[in-house]
Amino acid sequence: MRHTMTGTTEDDRIRWFEDLSAQDVAVVGGKNASLGEMIGNLAPRGIRVPAGFATTADAYREYLAADGLGTAVGERLDTLRDGAELADVGRAVRERILDTPLPAALDGAIRRAYRELCERLGRADVDVAVRSSATAEDLPEASFAGQQETFLGVTGEDAVVDAGRRCYASLFTDRAISYREHQHVDHPWVALSVGVQQMVRSDRAGAGVMFTLDTDSGFPRVVLVNAAFGLGESVVSGAVDPDEYEVFKPFLHKRSGTST
Repeated sequence: MRHTMTGTTEDDRIRWFEDLSAQDVAVVGGKNASLGEMIGNLAPRGIRVPAGFATTADAYREYLAADGLGTAVGERLDTLRDGAELADVGRAVRERILDTPLPAALDGAIRRAYRELCERLGRADVDVAVRSSATAEDLPEASFAGQQETFLGVTGEDAVVDAGRRCYASLFTDRAISYREHQHVDHPWVALSVGVQQMVRSDRAGAGVMFTLDTDSGFPRVVLVNAAFGLGESVVSGAVDPDEYEVFKPFLHKRSGTST
């Protein structure tokens, strides 16, 4: 698990959502690339997507190259094939990552980007969500989405940097390690991008998940929404039984005066 990074610049470490598209999965992972795609396509139509930025896969590999971290992690993972217990290996890997500071250049880049986000929004210490976005999410033959951590309501640059390191560590949860082993995916092949996105005060109203077709039948002419009061995390984690809404798409076209 050895990676070398030479000549890495700030632009290689941080990308703003508005500069991303669906073509950037290898750079910032599936989740962050999709956010960039949403901003590029929906913002001109008046749909607001919370602002933010992402660290890159190159930044993650730069971190692994620091202080022999990648080598130590790789050696620990190799012991799985020698019969080591998954729980012991996963815990040791996560502890090593959490004990290893980010390289100074990456640490500084995240802090500067967070301060710029605060300036863009005109507020000090903006509340953000710090989200994990793996470069191997939603592949045709396997789905790695939802295996890494998200941290909500993070405030201040120290907390953002700390949450980012915890996102990196979450790439090696027992579940994520086991799934990659089962799928025969080489661990170094998967990189992690950290998304830092403005929090929306959905705790004062409601939030949820919208699907552009019926998830049970695949019927494409409806929009399916699952929502509940409070943060959307309660819906996606299954902590609440959400309300469900189905919207028939042709009615929307009819209301806007267009034909189907």
